[in-house]
Amino acid sequence: MLLKQVHSVEKIECGYLVHGDAADAMLVFMNDHILRIRVAFDRKFKEESYTLVTTAWPDRMDQLLEGERTRIQALDVDCQEDENTFTFRTAAVTLVMRKCPMSFRLYDAQGNLIYQDLRERAFEQDHLGRLSHYSCVDMKHDHFYGFGEKTGHLDKKGRRLRMSPKDAIGHDPEHGDPMYKHIPFYIRVNDQTKQALGLFYHNSHDSVFDMGQEISGYWDRYCYYQTDGGDIDLFLLCGPTVPAVLEQYTLLTGRCALPTKQSLGYCASTMYYAELEKNCDEEIYRVIDKHRAENIPIDNFWLASGYTSGEEDNLRYVFNWNYRRFPDPAGFFARMNAMGINVIPNLKPGILKNHPYRELFEKNSVFVKNAQGDGDYYGRWWGGEGRFFDFTGEAGRNTWKELLKKNVLELGVKTVWNDNCEMDGVEDRNAQCDFEGAKGTMADLKIMHSNLMAYVGKQALAEVYPGERPYIINRAGFAGIQRYAQVWGGDNLTDWRTVKFNIATIVGMGLSGCANMGCDIGGFHGGAPEGELMLRWIQSGVFQPRFCMNSANDDNTVTQPWMYPEHNDHVRAAYQLRYQMMPYLYSLMYQANQDGTPAMRPLFWEFPQDENCYKDEHLTFMFGPAVLVANVVEKGAKERTLYLPKGCTWYDMNDHLRAYEGGQTITVPVDLGSIPMFLRGSGVFVTTKDVQHILRDTMRSLDLLVAAEQDNSFVLYDDDGHTQQYQEGVYCRTNITVQAGDRTVIKFRKEGNYADTVEQVNLRLVSKQKGAYWVTVNGKPVMRTLVKEVFDEAECAWYYDLSDRTIWVKYPNPSEKEYEVVVSTEKFDLVGMVLEEE
Repeated sequence: MLLKQVHSVEKIECGYLVHGDAADAMLVFMNDHILRIRVAFDRKFKEESYTLVTTAWPDRMDQLLEGERTRIQALDVDCQEDENTFTFRTAAVTLVMRKCPMSFRLYDAQGNLIYQDLRERAFEQDHLGRLSHYSCVDMKHDHFYGFGEKTGHLDKKGRRLRMSPKDAIGHDPEHGDPMYKHIPFYIRVNDQTKQALGLFYHNSHDSVFDMGQEISGYWDRYCYYQTDGGDIDLFLLCGPTVPAVLEQYTLLTGRCALPTKQSLGYCASTMYYAELEKNCDEEIYRVIDKHRAENIPIDNFWLASGYTSGEEDNLRYVFNWNYRRFPDPAGFFARMNAMGINVIPNLKPGILKNHPYRELFEKNSVFVKNAQGDGDYYGRWWGGEGRFFDFTGEAGRNTWKELLKKNVLELGVKTVWNDNCEMDGVEDRNAQCDFEGAKGTMADLKIMHSNLMAYVGKQALAEVYPGERPYIINRAGFAGIQRYAQVWGGDNLTDWRTVKFNIATIVGMGLSGCANMGCDIGGFHGGAPEGELMLRWIQSGVFQPRFCMNSANDDNTVTQPWMYPEHNDHVRAAYQLRYQMMPYLYSLMYQANQDGTPAMRPLFWEFPQDENCYKDEHLTFMFGPAVLVANVVEKGAKERTLYLPKGCTWYDMNDHLRAYEGGQTITVPVDLGSIPMFLRGSGVFVTTKDVQHILRDTMRSLDLLVAAEQDNSFVLYDDDGHTQQYQEGVYCRTNITVQAGDRTVIKFRKEGNYADTVEQVNLRLVSKQKGAYWVTVNGKPVMRTLVKEVFDEAECAWYYDLSDRTIWVKYPNPSEKEYEVVVSTEKFDLVGMVLEEE
């Protein structure tokens, strides 16, 4: 059934209602750049979203999401009609709706076409009830990014992708699909016009995206979205840049939760630590001690589900404690907390028949029901047939929350780890959910349980630890999961291709709103990684916001960072790099919290005018705005080939800042210790050597590496790292701006009420042509030193290092909210006279 003919257009409170022959459509202009086109073949338009945090209409979930959701006033846009079309204009775009066959075209303010439906086949419902939306594509110049958690290269052009979350253990890292997440959002960019457009399909039914794999000679080249049910509820996010699209998407679905500092530290885990016959706690203490003996920082520990196993049958029972393995859970957490280790216990939503709390669960009616609604649904689960918590109803949520508080959080736990929350064991899509009393089916709500599981975790943490910042981890999730949880790539395969393609998976998740993402280092499924693979995986993992080693090796081994002593010096160096970069990474996660910008971002994010950056062949990425990373991901590699974007110089951070012109593909030699990193010609990279343990250590010195080919800036962010007080202004946000020229001016402007802990600043300014003439800090001259040892001993001085050709400046951190460092490289003669310009 094809929607062909527009019969009439009716003005409604938030937009327009379009009456058609086969379906109706609702048009809402949320602002100049965000347009909603909702096509309903049942013509009902129910508003009952767990996902949206910005709306322009009443919604049944408004009370549930109170405190998260904001209602805005939609634009009042005029409708102009002619013989063939209706036209709607905002300040940024023009939407043209053709009357017959019904379809849409979108133009920018200059009249350039930026999107169009497949005109004769835009919206249809097939004989199985599936709904499809077809769009025209330029297969030569269009690129498609996002789609949540997907395998293979970043650009999904030519791929067919399924959204139907699975427990995808050991998935193929290049071709496997579907995965654990369901995020029906993507960004399309044309490499000629550089126009970016976001398409978010607000629908949680299983679906398919075909990005040009299907071809029919009867139609222009097209892509399509097909969903098993619901409506085609499309939000067009009109950019026009990729960062603008992501800001618009996260305005709709929520910004990334600001992580705790501790959560960015290293996390150790393996299933085996909690699977010993008895006294697992003692073994875990020894594991923590081993990390410290090997000089490998550790701040977090994932406690696998073995702690919940029944003492008689070894089956998993969430909220249960195996006292043979953990004789004193509260004492265990107290000791680990005293060691500065955040223990994160595993939680699973499936319930086996002999669960010790089954009578409570049945009394409270907490489970998903069968299709008839007259009994609980039973499906496949760990250890046998199980039932599944229904997080769409108060009974399920409240029962889960109270047990989570009593049996886990109140014992000293401050983090919630939601595992196996895809609800993959519920195969009957007609199984019933409470849906806040309205009754719904798993066809519509299956993946929503994962978001609501995180929602409950956030509530529980707030009740047990008021004022603390919630830290939640989810394996599965729908659009909007980023506002609740850190996510990870599930049970990845131990394979060289995994360390390679996990990079694109993480970058793709960042482009889908989930900046706080990582994949298990060393691989989860399979045998132990070989030594070189393990090393390369760690070297790649240090850039991932979630930095965690987790495994369930099938060869009776345990993946641990020191497992190959011959590589341990390189392993330690990688861990040191991670912790040195902590102020930079924390600042990037703050930016994600503010506007959705991911820490690991594609080259085209920073260099949209470079057509070559839209390709993905080298699997490199920008780590923030200043550093390009090209991890070594091939076995036995002796060199690494990468593309350097044009428009600036690039400095090899592993080769004395050797300079390369942008706009070229280069090959650099590598050895086992290599982590290829390149400083952008205009960038600020911030590190510290003070932090080896996040709760124990305080950043007292700050190291800045600055390149000033052009003006640039960076926002350095700090706060206490664990409370919500940053929302009340208790933070230190330092705006660093760099003015390029013969006199490079680096300005620091601090905001907020958090006491800056930095006492000493060490600045290195790239200056390949010559050293400085003079340097001032806050208007006061800085002493020049010609001998490095004199510089090292001085409190405030500058020195020109010829190995890197950088000007080193060190000084006590000024107490003023604003100050500047000026480095002059103006021309001068030996007696200090400035030469006049000719």
